Amino acid sequence: MDKEVIDSLIEKKPKLGAYRDKLEAMQPGCHIVHKSWRLGRIESYDQGLGKIIINFEEDEKQGHAMDPSFFVDKIDVIPEGHIISLHRQNPEEIDAIIKDEPVGIIIKILEHKNSRQASILEIEKILLLLLGETKYKKWWNATKKLLVKDPRIGVPSKKTEPYVLRDVPISPEDEILEEFRRIRNPKSKILLAEKLFQLSIDKSDLKNDLPEILETLTESIKESSTHLNQAGRLHGVWVRNDLARDIHEDVEILEPTSASIIEETPSFVNLASELPSSYHTRLLDLLTRVFPDKWTNLTLGIIKESSGKLLSDCIGFLAEQDQWSLLQGSLDRWVAEQGIKSPVLLWIVKNRNSSKFEKILTPLMTPRLLSAIFYAIDYDALQKTTNKRIPLADFLSDDRDLIPDLLADANGETARDLAQSLLSNQGFEELTKKSLIARFIRQFPAIQELVTGDSKDNTKDDLFVSQVSFNIRQDEYKKLLEDKIPENKEAIATAREHGDLRENAEYKMAREEQATLLARKAQLEVDLQRAKITDFTGVSDDKVGIGSIVNLKAGSSGKSVTYSILAAWDSDPDQKILSYKTPLGQSLLGCSVGKTVEIEIDNVKESWTIKGISRWVDKN
Repeated sequence: MDKEVIDSLIEKKPKLGAYRDKLEAMQPGCHIVHKSWRLGRIESYDQGLGKIIINFEEDEKQGHAMDPSFFVDKIDVIPEGHIISLHRQNPEEIDAIIKDEPVGIIIKILEHKNSRQASILEIEKILLLLLGETKYKKWWNATKKLLVKDPRIGVPSKKTEPYVLRDVPISPEDEILEEFRRIRNPKSKILLAEKLFQLSIDKSDLKNDLPEILETLTESIKESSTHLNQAGRLHGVWVRNDLARDIHEDVEILEPTSASIIEETPSFVNLASELPSSYHTRLLDLLTRVFPDKWTNLTLGIIKESSGKLLSDCIGFLAEQDQWSLLQGSLDRWVAEQGIKSPVLLWIVKNRNSSKFEKILTPLMTPRLLSAIFYAIDYDALQKTTNKRIPLADFLSDDRDLIPDLLADANGETARDLAQSLLSNQGFEELTKKSLIARFIRQFPAIQELVTGDSKDNTKDDLFVSQVSFNIRQDEYKKLLEDKIPENKEAIATAREHGDLRENAEYKMAREEQATLLARKAQLEVDLQRAKITDFTGVSDDKVGIGSIVNLKAGSSGKSVTYSILAAWDSDPDQKILSYKTPLGQSLLGCSVGKTVEIEIDNVKESWTIKGISRWVDKN
């Protein structure tokens, strides 16, 4: 666009004055990055339409005509000489640098910055466009290790700090030592000492400085109980010991020892989760030596409350210690108790076909596991305060074989109960529920009536809920009607003004959001219509009802447990609160003290005898 065109645009819409520099840079041949459509190349400016013609690389259709006043705030212009532009002009030359001199790519990125520095996020955005999503992460992880050792690059010690292209190269060891002596924060000192250990393979280059480093580390660990938590102190001890091995025959005698720290640790779950992931196995090995009689129970406790790599590392450690029976028995018991959390369930279903764990996980592939999955997803949905997705729910949706596998030995009644649980689950969008229910119907066609509403027993449509949970859904519905849906309609109307809908990217994105909002609105309408509010006051203390506290004794183990049987959306397994819609809740309804009920899931029976009944409202 030339100056006259830009002046005309700004005259019509004065707010565009803030983007004059960007508009001037948007010339034919230059590349731009759109927030949604990613990398594109400007082909021309159509003066008749008043639109810029752009070809986006990730879109099969070329020649998008877009109004600059509508999308200028959603793009970044890539200047001439930028690594992205160079790559698109001469891919063979840049690909050779990517392969043979990865540090050179980062240097080129930093050279193009006025300050010769860039944040991690800025670099990763460029690498994503340069290498593609499947390649860039692996390449970047390998390159970061090279950058640490390159004297030309200043590597950030925190994620919030930038990479810097130095005017004068500095040895990484000298730079770390200088910072180590300068800073006072114990945690930072430990991290810097760890970097020194990783950089100095034979420690010969640290020979003169090592005694000072070890003494400083030891004093920091001893005197910083108020500045370092137990995980930080243990991390510091291990870093000190790793550095000290070349000058001490037995580093375990250096005080404080790793054993002395974990002996005074109140929570190993917190300790393990706060340690760097590379030290997980080291901690577990330490537990076996310090607590030889109870390390297995401690490890199981960490597993039950952990997630991600820590969870996998703990399970792998038990397997390496040949604790297969313990692991299988614990997982089976947790599933049966319906108190198993979603990260452990996610690990189970992800590894169900692995050669290493298949033997102990195959027996868990039952409808009972699917029931536990639904409860965990519903619980996570009720607890979350953001729009962050639930990984277990996403995996269940993406793995098209999982539901059929878990329903393989189910009977019709069990499958129907599970389908009903899915329909009332708060962790799935409406469209996802329909997709999952379809998998039920393929194996149990009679479940179709749950979707069509042709059930002869209309009383099953009632859903008893508490006032608090009803208010939460009602507030969500109100916000959809009053805020989110109107805002979306306005966005659609604005996008319509910008021409041919077939080529209108903004219109497509707004319509996709509309589909999501309307699907959620429809689900909430169904839920709220079915809901019958109860305050739990109508329940007696001689028979189990919605609002009873029931003391039970298991027939197989003799174990006593107390559950509160509350409304459909009130489940909280950690607090021993069950929805009356659970299999156990359904079996107990209407029963008196002394009554024994049996629950059969996947041909496995468990009996529970009622030892006492009280009213939840009387104790709350």
